[in-house]
Amino acid sequence: MNNLGWLIRAARWVRNPPSAGQVKLVAGLILLALAIVTLEWLDLWPAWATLEHGRGGGFPRP
Repeated sequence: MNNLGWLIRAARWVRNPPSAGQVKLVAGLILLALAIVTLEWLDLWPAWATLEHGRGGGFPRP
């Protein structure tokens, strides 16, 4: 991996941290994703919101 790249990115974050609104937005999206996964795991997710055939649906691959 490119450790120097990660160090440069971390230095930028220290100098210019994300705003409180941005942190709240990311935290909210993570909580929403966790709530959806939990509902799916508990079998409480509605059937109309579930894919039947997965991605694609076009022509079958040879």
